[in-house]
Amino acid sequence: MDNAPAAALHDNEPHHNDIAHRLNWLRAGVLGANDGIVSVAAIVVGVAGVTNEPGPILVAGAAGVVGGAISMALGEYVSVSSQKDSQQALIEKERRELLEEPEEELAELAAIYQAKGLSAETAGTVARELTAHDALGAHLSAELNINETDIVSPWHAAFASAVAFLIGAILPMLAILLPPADVRIPLTFVAVLVALAATGALGAWIGGGSKMRAAVRVVVGGALALVATFLIGNLLGASGVV
Repeated sequence: MDNAPAAALHDNEPHHNDIAHRLNWLRAGVLGANDGIVSVAAIVVGVAGVTNEPGPILVAGAAGVVGGAISMALGEYVSVSSQKDSQQALIEKERRELLEEPEEELAELAAIYQAKGLSAETAGTVARELTAHDALGAHLSAELNINETDIVSPWHAAFASAVAFLIGAILPMLAILLPPADVRIPLTFVAVLVALAATGALGAWIGGGSKMRAAVRVVVGGALALVATFLIGNLLGASGVV
């Protein structure tokens, strides 16, 4: 009987601690890879619209790779740091309230469960037993829907974003530099859009969403970015500005 609660958890169902960490890494990784593919492809395609020389394309692409990876890492670090600070502030506030006002907090916890449909007697029993087991954890879960062990790491998110960006950026760089000049732009378009469809579908598969919808969404966005930068490069090149 002691193992009953553990046995009741199905392996194929997401539970709070697991899914929080998985979605954090997924968000950082997929966003980083997609941004690496799209932004670097847009840069090199735009430059290729002006010149067929590999030198300027390589320089522009390399600058986009380095700058983009740093930007992604910094953006993730700042964003996740703010989230972490907010979570920690809420946890400390709840811990202080439990020390200073334990009876009021117990009544508040019981009221939460009563509002969810339990009778006053059952809600009171649940609140007392959860408080005896882990008062802080019970209040964080019921009131704030957070777990003290689920606080995200800014460094992990920043590293994941930077690495994912670099991996994503490799594809457009190879696609624009390796083929002959007369086919490099169409091949880059095809390679980038196929890669975006794959990453969109992969992200949806891991997160349990619609793979087709996610793939179409990122492919349309990527295509618009490539077309826009290529046209701008062509216009600037034709006008003699560059």
